[in-house]
Amino acid sequence: MATAYLLPIKTAAALFPLLAIVLLLPTAVLLYRRYGVMSPGRTLSLYGFLYYLLTAYCMTIVPLPKQTTDMCERFALVAHPQWTPGNTFSDIWKEAHHKIDLNALILQNPAVAGAVFNLLLLLPLGVFLRYHFGRSLRSTAGIGFAVSLSFELTQWTGVWGLYNCPYRLFDVDDLIINTSGAVIGWLLAGPVARMLPTLETLDGRALAARPVPFGRRLTALVVDMAGYGVAAVFTAAVLAARGGAVPSWLPVAVFVVWFVLLPLATGATPGKRLLLLRLVADDGGPLVAWRLTLRALLLGALVMPFLSGLFLAVLTLLNEPWPSDLFTTVHDSGAQGMAAVLSALSPAQLLAVTAGFTLTAICVHKTLRHPDRLAPHDRVSGIRNATLPHKRAVRATDRSAPIAVEPVERAADDAPASDRERTPGTTVPAEGQRSATGSG
Repeated sequence: MATAYLLPIKTAAALFPLLAIVLLLPTAVLLYRRYGVMSPGRTLSLYGFLYYLLTAYCMTIVPLPKQTTDMCERFALVAHPQWTPGNTFSDIWKEAHHKIDLNALILQNPAVAGAVFNLLLLLPLGVFLRYHFGRSLRSTAGIGFAVSLSFELTQWTGVWGLYNCPYRLFDVDDLIINTSGAVIGWLLAGPVARMLPTLETLDGRALAARPVPFGRRLTALVVDMAGYGVAAVFTAAVLAARGGAVPSWLPVAVFVVWFVLLPLATGATPGKRLLLLRLVADDGGPLVAWRLTLRALLLGALVMPFLSGLFLAVLTLLNEPWPSDLFTTVHDSGAQGMAAVLSALSPAQLLAVTAGFTLTAICVHKTLRHPDRLAPHDRVSGIRNATLPHKRAVRATDRSAPIAVEPVERAADDAPASDRERTPGTTVPAEGQRSATGSG
């Protein structure tokens, strides 16, 4: 039976890297907005949860049967759902051939093995829901039932219409056992959670070390560059659709609007606004156009060669005339495919790709070596990033404000005149906490 589970595990391991790359940017945006930091502990926990869910779903649908004309006849026994609770005990007794024996009833009984597998399938879900998401027992039971129901519906619908008929049985006992496994996982997670540091503690340590994390700024830059590209293409498409010529200076104009005019008007680019960041001057004064322009030019000088190199590589892959055997070589794994792609680039294009990667690597290296993790364009322009309160900090402030602030205000009103100048000082810790969260 162990070999039956090997293929689903291999399938999940093969699919997970692609899923992790696709979800990296939205995951980073979500974590930075909610917690202010993408701490290693929380990131590993979240990606572990995603890998577990992917493996669990692969366990319920893999291996996929071959689609044949007689498929519905071959799987006729599982065509109709099993709605009788407790039918698993009948299956155990049937598989034991009505023998009261330890091996026949338990150790070598495939029905028992299937029930144990269904119990263990959602046990990690209960652990994750309690430790990572802080869910209650009732909430965990509901989520466990919903996840189990999605398994059964996927099987009953033939992977949502991929097959004309189901190839696995919809069993109400599976719903009961899966949900029980999630509940047991939640109960077992209690002692484990007490031994491990909370994720909020790990987040606090990471924020204390770096109030404005490098990854948060990098994520904002990626969002800005993607948004800038979409805006430039959309503007060019609109002009072309109206029959007008697309001016050569259009990318520069969109770049100036995105990285100079919008920060001058709002204090942040759209990407930084999404990541709850803002731009502030080192001297504490307002943002001025020439500093923002200088910062944008330096940023463009560091980023644009990298993007241009990638763009030239894409154009080469799409438009260059290929040798007859190049596609075969490219699709081969290993160094041969990479060498074939690089050989198709002209010397100037290859130099642009190399220069872009080199400049980006130098910029990242200098940023990480700086005590405050300031990038070259931050230091030269005199404009740096500061943080706005993330959602968890805002909720914590809202909960504590009625308790902490109001008594202080009443105390200040009742205090003698000679002491009133010192009384507002009691609010300094709360304000200092907000400043650390807001400015980094």
